[in-house]
Amino acid sequence: MTALSDDRFHELSCLLSAYESTGEVFDDTLEAPGRALKSYLRTAARTPDRAAAALREIDDLLEVGLFSDEIADDVDLLPHIQPPRGAGVEDCLRVVRHHLNQFLTAPPAPDPTVRPQTSWEWTERFPALAHFLGAYFYQDSLEIEYHSHAEAMQDYLTGEPHEDVAQAASEATEFLTLNSTEDELAEAATVLGLREPPPEGVSLRQWLADVRDIIVHRHPRA
Repeated sequence: MTALSDDRFHELSCLLSAYESTGEVFDDTLEAPGRALKSYLRTAARTPDRAAAALREIDDLLEVGLFSDEIADDVDLLPHIQPPRGAGVEDCLRVVRHHLNQFLTAPPAPDPTVRPQTSWEWTERFPALAHFLGAYFYQDSLEIEYHSHAEAMQDYLTGEPHEDVAQAASEATEFLTLNSTEDELAEAATVLGLREPPPEGVSLRQWLADVRDIIVHRHPRA
């Protein structure tokens, strides 16, 4: 239960991945969702169809049975959760189902001013920016693979699909607005995978703004 399922339980796997970033602890009750499920529901507020898919997949799993040979290979791929004492995984999924059903009755509008509360939620909200930072500015990337920030940036611009680069620029604008202090910005960028400091003499905020502007200049419709 450590990788994403590609097919039958794809969205359920995404949902359960939210629990990995909170220590795999299942802290939901019928009265209120816990930290991980709240992060999933905030994410689903942007695309409620995801919650509907997760609900269908939970129903599918519960109908067939968690320990059915029919879905054994699919279940093996699902991330773990740790049920509370006296409860099983299926009990936990029924609680999750309850909250998904309530959510889908009247999906709330997403609140763009609320900062993500888990590493999973940060990556889900800023996937293109996370790829840019984590794949091109990881630990020692400027010593092992690139000679400068500019070289890494050029490799990114020429090696990634236009739509992904454009999305990263859009996400950078929201990311900068959402993180109003330098401490918040540094913490969030680290969560997204940034391990290299910005160029000498340039603040992280200015560097990210410059990155966005470079993308927009290279791709005017970004």
